Amino acid sequence: MFTGIIETVGIIHSVREKSGAREFVITAPELSGELKPGDSITVDGACQTAIRNDDRTFSVETIGTTLSRTVAGDYRVGSRVNLERSMVLGGRLDGHLVQGHVDGVGRLISVRQEGDYWLLDFQIPDLVAEVTILHGSITINGVSLTVNAVPGEGQCQVGIIPFTWDHTNLGSLKPGDPVNLEGDLVGKYVAKLLSAWQSGEGRGGGNLNMKGLEAMGYGGENA
Repeated sequence: MFTGIIETVGIIHSVREKSGAREFVITAPELSGELKPGDSITVDGACQTAIRNDDRTFSVETIGTTLSRTVAGDYRVGSRVNLERSMVLGGRLDGHLVQGHVDGVGRLISVRQEGDYWLLDFQIPDLVAEVTILHGSITINGVSLTVNAVPGEGQCQVGIIPFTWDHTNLGSLKPGDPVNLEGDLVGKYVAKLLSAWQSGEGRGGGNLNMKGLEAMGYGGENA
């Protein structure tokens, strides 16, 4: 589990093709020396496993499904990637609960500066759009952000403060660039439960009424 608070931006040092996978060596001296093989770390919001490290670099092995479903398939030597180690149970949760499971790839539509901050509009896939609400949480390239606006169907807007602009790779995005997206964890569970209820698969059938509530243990003799 992660928080969406980026620790540092790493640089792809090398890419090695393997059978059905790629090994990325990432330069990140700020945290590489503190890793150990087997540690979890998000790379642009996708949970990866460190397989080896030294004081300046660490390596991850990314399988084919991750390469095809995230921006990792576009990584080249020199690519800048957002990095966050897994959270410590009992530590501060400064962002929001992030699983590191990318739900889809979106694309930057536009960037405009408003005073000291930036507004970024993104096109987002349906799976993410259905759990995206105004002032809710969304993870973009591993960064925990608040939805500032929903300008259109399948779109969301976020505001970026100067610190985030300077300390993540969001500041280097250009219109058309792809980004990893993870929808709000709570929203995904609510959407799943509502979908099951509406389809009649949930307890009590497909209608939210007294009969259905009683079937779930609410009201009637169970009150």
